[in-house]
Amino acid sequence: MSSAILSADDLNDFISPGVACIKPVETLPKADESNPYEVTTEDKVQAQNPAPASISLTDCLACSGCVTSAEAVLVSLQSHTEVLNTLDNHASLSIPDLLTDSTRPNVPPNAKIFVASVSPQVRASIAATFGLSERRAGRLIEQFLSGSQGLRIGGKNNSGFNYVFDTNRMREACLVLGADEVAGALAEKSQAKPVITSACPGWVCYAEKTHPHVLPHMSTLKSPQALSGTLIKSVLSRKLNIHPSQVWHLALMPCFDKKLEASREELTDRWWRDSNPADTDTTPIRDVDCVITSRELLSLASARGTHLASLIPLTDKPLPRSQREPFPDPVLSKFLLNRNPKDTAQRPEAATSGGYLHHILLTQQALHSGSSITTTRGRNNDVTEYSLVSPEGKAIFKCARYYGFRNIQNLVRKLKPARASKMPGAANRRLGGASARGEGSDYAYVEVMACPGGCTNGGGQIKLEDVADVIAETRGEVVDGKVDKRSPQSQKEWLTRVDEAYFSAESEDSEEDDQFEKGVDFDMNGFTGMRDYEATTNGHTNGEDAAGSRVVNGIDTGSIQDVLRHWSEVVDVPLEKLCYTTYRKVESDVGKSKKEVKQMGDSARIAAIAGASGGGW
Repeated sequence: MSSAILSADDLNDFISPGVACIKPVETLPKADESNPYEVTTEDKVQAQNPAPASISLTDCLACSGCVTSAEAVLVSLQSHTEVLNTLDNHASLSIPDLLTDSTRPNVPPNAKIFVASVSPQVRASIAATFGLSERRAGRLIEQFLSGSQGLRIGGKNNSGFNYVFDTNRMREACLVLGADEVAGALAEKSQAKPVITSACPGWVCYAEKTHPHVLPHMSTLKSPQALSGTLIKSVLSRKLNIHPSQVWHLALMPCFDKKLEASREELTDRWWRDSNPADTDTTPIRDVDCVITSRELLSLASARGTHLASLIPLTDKPLPRSQREPFPDPVLSKFLLNRNPKDTAQRPEAATSGGYLHHILLTQQALHSGSSITTTRGRNNDVTEYSLVSPEGKAIFKCARYYGFRNIQNLVRKLKPARASKMPGAANRRLGGASARGEGSDYAYVEVMACPGGCTNGGGQIKLEDVADVIAETRGEVVDGKVDKRSPQSQKEWLTRVDEAYFSAESEDSEEDDQFEKGVDFDMNGFTGMRDYEATTNGHTNGEDAAGSRVVNGIDTGSIQDVLRHWSEVVDVPLEKLCYTTYRKVESDVGKSKKEVKQMGDSARIAAIAGASGGGW
């Protein structure tokens, strides 16, 4: 929940920790080895400073008393160092060997399949740093993670990543499922409204710990990061007949809080994998093993002795087929590895956090012929209200976007139920006539993100001061005999450049990358449910494609639903278990006696989860 822009005047995204929640520094008196009869002069006395306190991710998550800026937590379990250690300690499994050799006599028992998923905000941050388009930035990251000149040049095993996926593909699945979820909430009168997006883990953590009354409003849909992790682990383990622990999944995200999301108990194989009763005591395997941010990607390259700028000439073309490995399912391969930038491009009106609200609003508009969308700006740029209006001028559907914790707190107050009062009509007088359901209940959907400006402004994004030298080296031009560094003069200007890169896919050419799946010899096994992706509409419009499938916001909803059903059939797990999660009120043990804490039990349970799975709220 930390922002790339923090100042004393604008701390929208920072919730200061409570004093009682800070991890105490426990010290024991050292044995006194001095002679009690010896006279010691003042100049012989040396100041002894205690060792600095170390707060790990487990410590932070096991303490349920406060919400802190994730940037203030010294995260020791998920970092670029862990990536290097894992690559060095485990050889990379060969997918073709697993597909062709059922006996597997030569497969190292400690080897793993390495998979990375990259968010578009990370690509935008890298693109702004090196003066590339978002598409070429994606190729740069893939060259580093999978190519022969990247991570594979060092380490004990010369291991690299077998696959590098774009989370935009699973984001499209989330948009389709999210629109269905909102439609279901509108049809179900008992469903709490508004439905609030849950893709931001900083917001989820804040709600669970401080405002549990909003949890019934939270979308139960997994985020693109979480959904990618579930698909990757479930499909590879089932198709290759290996344990999920042999698939190591790295997510590159713009936000430190995504590390907290990956550590949730609900996002492990225990929630979707059919385990034997004897396996109940085994450690759950996280769907996302490690999360690093854009800035940590630079640290990863530096630690391996690789300069990302040196790989820029390789981004003119995609990674060669010879350096790609087949994904063991042709339908999902086609879906995950489709790289037409216009298929996954975002328009500025969709904002920089995935476009949930934008897609849901267009979905509702497609259901109401002749309707129009009106936009009302809030008290600042991070609050916007939208209304779908019928031709007669009646509001059909209302939704809003709230970014930044200062604005989120205003939303939470609006949603807080009115306290019961013995005075007649008192509840209706609260907050200017708000009902017992809360003032904000007239919204059908609210897109909430912790960072002001959205996800391109995440706390893990590359900052201007991080790359001043890189900009001077890679983006300099000679003007009148002098080097023009073209460096932005402020962090705000830098963020504008990142946003421009994020939306740059919209203006790129539509020529598709020569992906591996175009040359793979897999039998489709008679599967006809998936429509041809090349036939779908690439524009951001609503309508029908040639096959009669409904296209909303440039997304063929029928194709997405076909892919999801196919995934469910492949792993033999219902979509309800694959795509959705749960949230819970986190009880604070701050200020309670040991007896009360023992009776409550939550603290011990949360700490146990954190210790077992490397984290967990």
